[in-house]
Amino acid sequence: MHKKLFIPGPVEVRPDVLEKMATPMIGHRSKAASKLQRDISDKMRKLFYTNEEILLSTTSGSGLMEGAVRSCTAKRAAIFSVGSFGDRWYEMAVANNVPADLFQSELGQPTTAEMVEEVLKTGKYDLITVTHNETSTGVMNPVDEIAEVMKKYPEVVWCLDTVSSAAGSKIEVDKLGVDICITSTQKAIGLPPGMAICTMSKKAVERAKQVPHRGLYLDLLSLYEYIQKKDYQYPSTPSLSHMFALDYQLDRIMEEGLDNRFNRHIEMAEIVRAWARKHFAIFPNEKYLSNTLTNITNTRNIDIADLNKKLGERGYQISNGYGKLKDKTFRIAHMADCTVEEIKELLAVIEDVLGL
Repeated sequence: MHKKLFIPGPVEVRPDVLEKMATPMIGHRSKAASKLQRDISDKMRKLFYTNEEILLSTTSGSGLMEGAVRSCTAKRAAIFSVGSFGDRWYEMAVANNVPADLFQSELGQPTTAEMVEEVLKTGKYDLITVTHNETSTGVMNPVDEIAEVMKKYPEVVWCLDTVSSAAGSKIEVDKLGVDICITSTQKAIGLPPGMAICTMSKKAVERAKQVPHRGLYLDLLSLYEYIQKKDYQYPSTPSLSHMFALDYQLDRIMEEGLDNRFNRHIEMAEIVRAWARKHFAIFPNEKYLSNTLTNITNTRNIDIADLNKKLGERGYQISNGYGKLKDKTFRIAHMADCTVEEIKELLAVIEDVLGL
């Protein structure tokens, strides 16, 4: 039996979107491939509210995160972390021999504008990374406030991980002044895993030109320059199957209307939050809650693995806490093409299983 997924990704994918993955192949050096890749880029610009270039990558979001920190750090990177995925960005920097320092918030707390100001005023850093939405803790960082600080440091390249929030929360890249904004397909965009997408500002391009060892496959500058010269062709063979589905899904997203989509995510989040407050408690600082996932403190000390097993028997799946939070919290995702009705249905089933 298929379990309906309410986990932080992969998400449920609509059957019509899945079908597009089975579109017959075309040559990846053909004009049709150029058009497909250009069309996706144009639609992603609308989703990200940007006029900057879009890069497509046959990787998970981690691929472009690694590419960004390696390609655009000339001096030193300041890595801000609110959980496991921020920590991972630091591990990537270290593994790539990129000079970097890690600035961690307590689990459940955000990266604040004050923290960023404190670090950048030292003058030691020319790149920062921030996680917009951290699925391990359920925190959504105050990027509007961080953006105000970033205006004072025009020489610093800003990389933002929106892997679990893009297409579920409004992210106005140009207005925020983000240089590289990264997402991937298997979360709020609503596709299977396997492809990542990012914006790349002219400032980030100029910075990458100053970095001698940017790697090869994940060199953002070579991706950028190649698509300029070759009319949206890429140096390596891309996942055309994902692209057929992404092109189609972006049309569906635009049809729903971006504001409608973001508001649907907020409505689902508010339903889960209200339920969590009634029966359990919300784990992160309530001022910084994710719109795509709610992390719930296990105040009743329930057996989360057993709950998930029983939910599985009824065709549903949620997620345990991540890392240090395993069994202390559990997580319910509400993203992509999930509906308000499906969320209400899930919560009713959980109540039934737990006898609430």
